[in-house]
Order: sequence, then C-alpha cells, then structure tokens
Amino acid sequence: MWQANPTWGSPKIVAELAMLGIDVAKSTVEKYRPKRVGPPSPSWRTFLDQHARELVSIDFFIVPTATFRLLFVFIVLAHDRRRIVYFNVTEHPTAQWTAQQIVEAFPFDAAPRYLKRDGEGIYGERVTRRVESLGIDEVVTAPVSPWQNAYVERVIGTLRRELFDHVIVFNERHLKRLMSSYLDYYHPWRTHQSLDRDAPNGRPIPSTEPGNVVECTAVHGLHHYYLPKAV
Repeated sequence: MWQANPTWGSPKIVAELAMLGIDVAKSTVEKYRPKRVGPPSPSWRTFLDQHARELVSIDFFIVPTATFRLLFVFIVLAHDRRRIVYFNVTEHPTAQWTAQQIVEAFPFDAAPRYLKRDGEGIYGERVTRRVESLGIDEVVTAPVSPWQNAYVERVIGTLRRELFDHVIVFNERHLKRLMSSYLDYYHPWRTHQSLDRDAPNGRPIPSTEPGNVVECTAVHGLHHYYLPKAV
C-alpha cells in the first residue's frame, strides 16, 4: 500500500487495513513514514466539537495551467464529516460571482448556522448581504491567521499534495473534471484520523474474515483503495 501511495502515513495505512477487517498495530508500519504532528489544543478542539455540525468554511486556492493562466478554485467544506459540499472554478473571481456560489452551495434550506472565512477583500459587502439573507452568521478570521480556518486550509493542502502536485491542468474544464474525479474517491474511500479512520461518506467494515485483498484504482490511477476479494 505504501509503495502504491507514497504520500500515505502509517495511520492512513492502518486505517485502510482496518476497513478491510485487518487489525495491524501502528508500530508495524511506523518505520515507513515519520510521525504526524500532534493534535490541536484542547480549547480549539472543544470549539470545533461544539459547532462542527453547524459550521462550514469557504476559501479560494489557485491552480496554474499549462499555458500559465491562473484559475481560482472556490470550495465549501462542511466541518462535521470533512465533506467538500461544493466547488467551482473561475479565472476572474468577483464578489458577485462568489455570492452566487454561496447561494448555489446551499439550496432548499440547506444553509448552515455558521460560515467561516478569512478577511479577503473579494468577499466584500455583496457576499456579506447574501450570507445574511440565507440566515447564516459569518465568522471572519483574524488577519494573517490561517490556523483559525484550519480545516479548509488542511483540505486545500490535501488537494495540492494528492492531486494538483501530480498533474498538469490544461484549462478550466479539465480542472473541474480532475476535481470531480478526486472527490469521487475522497468522499467514499479516503480515510481521516479525525473521523475515527472513516471516510467522509462512511465506509463499512467487512463482516467476513480477512482474506485476499483487491486493489482498485481511482483518479485515473493516481490513488488506490482496497476491498476484500469476493470468494
């Protein structure tokens, strides 16, 4: 598994094996990867635990193309299950465009109670009015404090390390296809330590005895997940 997925740490491999019904100590695979950074402080964890089900974060990140254009990816992350509930891509982000994305992200009374964002000028008064019209309270982070929006910053880092550091994006349509393909893997298959080694959509653990394992490819072979082989 580690050879096929060199970006995986030992907890990720342990989680993947657990989803196959195979219990392996973390120390067994620890030598392949360094230890991860420790958990957040108790006060920050308490805040997140109290509001996770009612909190989403939004942010932009930039992806360069093969022709040196810069595309802006807007994502909306739900904290409770680390699900990327919405994304879109544009070359020219504006406050009006961003406000429209927020409306499209939360149709039919699906709006959360809190929306966390940074203080970038692109959001502006137009976005604030649109958020208020949906009955959402904004939580704006302090300047130059990305750690206050740690979940969405972390998922952006994951997208870079596990997708965009390994591909060349040709255009906006290509980027959208890549993102959709990755999310088809991310939501049902990618395990998270913060979710008790489960995937955002939930992955059932096989009830059968551990046996032969089948390796399945995802994201055009860039990632893999594992299933018990049918007898």
